[in-house]
Amino acid sequence: MDAAAPAAAPVQEQEVAPVPQEQQPEAKEQPEVREPEVRGEETEAKPAKRPKSTAKKTRTVELTLTVTGTADGEWQADLVHGTKRVVQGLSISAAAVARAAKELHDDIAGGIEEVIETARAQHRTRMEELEAELAKVKAALAELSDED
Repeated sequence: MDAAAPAAAPVQEQEVAPVPQEQQPEAKEQPEVREPEVRGEETEAKPAKRPKSTAKKTRTVELTLTVTGTADGEWQADLVHGTKRVVQGLSISAAAVARAAKELHDDIAGGIEEVIETARAQHRTRMEELEAELAKVKAALAELSDED
């Protein structure tokens, strides 16, 4: 030891009074980091599954039936399934169209009945014209037969 070195002063312990919380510097809060829990297969929680529905799934089928009528009373049907044409230009009777329309709905039947009734009226008119012409032809034929 060197004689010139001053002797170390004994360190006295001092009691430190606690600082009130209001005066303590704020510590930045850090998010709590949790270690992932490792669980056994028996205790691992599984997401809740929905119970399977007992209702049958409804399958939608797209069918397009087009019924076309003329003023003369001729009817045709076209049927398309999805994008595939199944039937095209199938001739059907006015009576079948009327029956089918009644089965479907009263509003449909009313609209189709109007078209059919218009066609009936036109056919009656044409029939009366033809009957009158036939009567003239019969009369002319009778005159020719009487002369013999």
